[in-house]
Parts: sequence; structure tokens; C-alpha cells
Amino acid sequence: MDDFSILEMQEMQKALQEKYKDKWEPIGPETGKNKLLWMIGEIGEAADIVKKNGGTKASSDPSLRPALVEELADVLMYYNDVLLCYGISPEELKQAYRKKFERNLTRW
Repeated sequence: MDDFSILEMQEMQKALQEKYKDKWEPIGPETGKNKLLWMIGEIGEAADIVKKNGGTKASSDPSLRPALVEELADVLMYYNDVLLCYGISPEELKQAYRKKFERNLTRW
């Protein structure tokens, strides 16, 4: 199975933004805050599934797992919108992620 890259997700988000440009607020630094708030809402929806059913059931029950995965996909969609709003490239994110990873390796 192929990896699903940040770049691929961002390209998909750009396509959605273009399709709905007359209905959605534009991608830009001033709308980043709103995208963050929408993302938090989606995180809450994913958390509700786990909170109401427990992690094991939410991740393994065939009637719940698709809803959990869908909510997490929503989180990623808004996450990528946030990256686009602030002009954060996949390479810039990769560098920051690696730096943070290295710092966490020696933290505790």
C-alpha cells in the first residue's frame, strides 16, 4: 500500500477549496484560526466516539470503526487546511517534526 503524504492531502484540499471557493472562506492566514477551531470540533467528535464506547470497541467494532476513521479524516482535512492557511510546506513540517522527535528522544 502506498503512503498517503501530506503533499497529496494538501493537493486534495486545494481541489476542494477551488470547487467551493464561492461557498467557503478562502485559505489564508486570517482564516487559519477558524480552520483550527473547526479542527478542534472534529477532534471532539472523534473523542466522543471513544468516550462513549471505549477505545477498544471504537477501534474494533465494525459498526463504530468507520465513524471513528471518518472523524479522524475530517481532522486531517482541517489540519491540512491549517497548514495551507499558514503556508507551511510538507518539507517545513517534516523538518520541524524531526527536530521535535529528536528533542523528545532525550526529554525523559
